[in-house]
Amino acid sequence: MRLFILLSVLLCVPSFSRAAILDIQEVQSKSGVKAWLIEDTSVDVISVEFLFKGAGARNDPENLQGLTRILSNTMDEGAGNLNSTAFQRELSQYSIGLSFVAGRDDFSGSLKTLAKYKDKAFSLLSLAVNSPRFDDESVRRMIDANKSRILNDKNDPDWMAARIENDVIYQGHPYALNTGGTLTTLEKITPVLLKDKWKQDLTKDRLIVAVVGHISKDELATRLDQIFSELPETSKNNIVVPIDLKKKSQNILYKHDMPQSILSVVGQGVSHAAPDYFTVQVLNQIWGGGGFGSRLTDVIREKRGLTYGIYSSLSEMDAVQTLSISTSAQHKNIEQVIKALREESKKIQNEPVPHAELSAAKSYLAGSALLQLTSTDKIADMILSFQKWGLPANYLDIRRNAILKVSPEDIQAAAKKYLDLNKFTFIIVGQPDGFSPDKIYTELPNVD
Repeated sequence: MRLFILLSVLLCVPSFSRAAILDIQEVQSKSGVKAWLIEDTSVDVISVEFLFKGAGARNDPENLQGLTRILSNTMDEGAGNLNSTAFQRELSQYSIGLSFVAGRDDFSGSLKTLAKYKDKAFSLLSLAVNSPRFDDESVRRMIDANKSRILNDKNDPDWMAARIENDVIYQGHPYALNTGGTLTTLEKITPVLLKDKWKQDLTKDRLIVAVVGHISKDELATRLDQIFSELPETSKNNIVVPIDLKKKSQNILYKHDMPQSILSVVGQGVSHAAPDYFTVQVLNQIWGGGGFGSRLTDVIREKRGLTYGIYSSLSEMDAVQTLSISTSAQHKNIEQVIKALREESKKIQNEPVPHAELSAAKSYLAGSALLQLTSTDKIADMILSFQKWGLPANYLDIRRNAILKVSPEDIQAAAKKYLDLNKFTFIIVGQPDGFSPDKIYTELPNVD
């Protein structure tokens, strides 16, 4: 397959002699719908990824938490003249993958089909986008399924930690609410409310589309109108208020009888637009994002045996960027884990990163994005994210070159800026020894 042969070649060619990694074409339909396309006639597959920017769960009123989640669950549960059973039968018969996802910020959809079934696939996608049924039975079934999920999750320590973390970190912001709904709010969701949400938020001015596979530029322009041209042109102005996490450290505890305590540590992250964005990516890889190659794993797991696993991660949403550390440990070890975290943060701030360690992190990150180019849907998802964040089509080339330029001095400066744990919030679920909380939660927020 051409895309995958191309990938293997690119991994072996020096950066100065490489052409652009992804051959992206911009497509615009007669009605003005735009998309990015990577055409590949060597595969018999077409993948379509799309999202409605700003149409996510952050728009759900507090008394209707879960509305966007139920919308995502029901848009493929019957459309047009096909009820749920008939619609799902058509998808199965033609091996068509169709799904919708409710995120905090955005509402997204995904279609994957064999090229020989493209007429049927695009027809079903058009029905789902333009004529979802929201039948009483389907809506009721999805509400019940989500309530069952919540009841099961209430026993999951990681889920508990996420509920507490959202409430603390995003206090007073729509992000603090539960995208999956609560046992009470889910019961308030009706087909009428779902139709209103669908009409108001799924509009052409929010739409971003990426397509990869066996389809030409001209045909895609026609298909875009088949699927999306009938959508409303504009939606209400949707302003998201930024969240600033640069504040004094907090210690938060939710007491729960369990074998180990779960620790989440959350602070300010970095945005794509920041000049030190790529430096922070390398910093995270070295410090805790690199698994067994990272410092946190080496020191806290391997050398001190305080935990089975520990890692750091970066996340970016429309209103906030975070740098998080996650682990679990015996109650008696939590105090030592926190102490070790503070020691390691100071060390990477004050001591230059050795050349070999920095080189390994940069080499891994420089090639890691290419390793994601293993299927049409993954490639489509990647170039969709480029559009969402306003990145250029040659972003992979820019990313690789920027990562390889990161110096030890850059890492130290970024560590001093982003790894000051005195500005991080420490959240624990369990019964830790030696932990003095500023606030104790006695019940989980946004659950019942």
